[in-house]
Amino acid sequence: MYQSVTAEKAVEIIKNNDRVYIHSAAAAPQELINAMTARSNELRNVEVMHLHIDGEAPYADSKYRDSFHINSLFIGSNVRKAVQEGNASYIPIFLSEVPLLFKRDIVSIDVAMVQVSPPDNHGFCSLGVSVDASKAAIDCAKHVIAQVNPQMPRTHGDGLVHISAFDSLVEVDHPIHVHNVVEPNEVEMRIGKHIAGLVEDGATLQMGIGAIPNAALKQMGNHKDLGVHTEMFSDGLLDLVESGVVTGKCKHSHPGKVVSGFAMGSQRLYDFMDDNPLVNMAAIEWVNSVKTIQKNPRVTAINSAIEVDLTGQVCADSIGMRFYSGVGGQMDFMRGASLSEGGKPIIALPSTTSKGLSRIVPTLKPGAGVVTTRAHIHYVVTEYGVASLYGKNIHQRVKALIDIAHPDHQDELEQKANEYFNLSNSVFK
Repeated sequence: MYQSVTAEKAVEIIKNNDRVYIHSAAAAPQELINAMTARSNELRNVEVMHLHIDGEAPYADSKYRDSFHINSLFIGSNVRKAVQEGNASYIPIFLSEVPLLFKRDIVSIDVAMVQVSPPDNHGFCSLGVSVDASKAAIDCAKHVIAQVNPQMPRTHGDGLVHISAFDSLVEVDHPIHVHNVVEPNEVEMRIGKHIAGLVEDGATLQMGIGAIPNAALKQMGNHKDLGVHTEMFSDGLLDLVESGVVTGKCKHSHPGKVVSGFAMGSQRLYDFMDDNPLVNMAAIEWVNSVKTIQKNPRVTAINSAIEVDLTGQVCADSIGMRFYSGVGGQMDFMRGASLSEGGKPIIALPSTTSKGLSRIVPTLKPGAGVVTTRAHIHYVVTEYGVASLYGKNIHQRVKALIDIAHPDHQDELEQKANEYFNLSNSVFK
């Protein structure tokens, strides 16, 4: 047995000028977040740090700017406005290196707030759907508050933490945050078909959340012996696991296991993860290590972008100077897949924005961040096809990318390419 306290009592440990880390994604402990925010009148200059978190982030409201300021490691929709208004900031960093900030005491953590499953007979709780960098935060924080929830899936892997690691325990009983499954539209299904055509039998998949990964996975039903080693996964994977397409038998690292750092999805996904030895939830410094990734065969990494320029530079974290998301694990897996035997790093995006603007662009917007460099790019996929860029010179890349741009924009792109790169005079046809 263990003794619990109220959320209000637990967060009394937070002091002025403290740095507070919040458990990631669907594991975000909402009661602790709300209780901390409720102390706004008595707290000043508390730094709140996290990766993407689901649910509400009330401390991000500008009226609390004297009490809380956000130092985000990845910008989610619930803090994006605060970042863009200057009430919060963002640390560009590879996801694989976030734990190093804590372990090397570059960023010290005063209080970590996490959500866990109830302890087992041996006193071990599980971090459930989000191990990622949160395990390192627990190990390095001066104080740890745990929100104990029987609805948190108990997962296998690195996320087991003994109850003695927690300074305070707060009991709750409610569903963790869910993401509704997004059905792909026609454009996304066309992109997914092109991606599925690049995936070989026996490949090891890395994919994110959203309509394009789901569209690709929907069209892999006839593949064989796929494996999964990914920073995160969602519902799109379940049908392939249950139908026997995903076996993991060809993987060299944790064969037969679905390996991930965190997961976001429906209650069906969380039920699948609960006490399932097929799923190995691991620390992100290992999951996203290039050395780990490249051990697996035919790693096929599927990542998204905001825009790609005609030389192959990929902007994925900002819209011009306006920060939108984060570096995340894109480069970890782009590089790891490149070094994997038979690996295929893929950037997938619709050819146009919702406003009809081209996402294949002559040059990135002023201030746009290059997440994947032109030296790391291999495949770019839109609904109009696949551009294979690795080993290609600038003139060849320009032509290949124009070919998969939306037809309405191809003439303008070609005109700009002639202006910038003398494309019409190129000896490479």
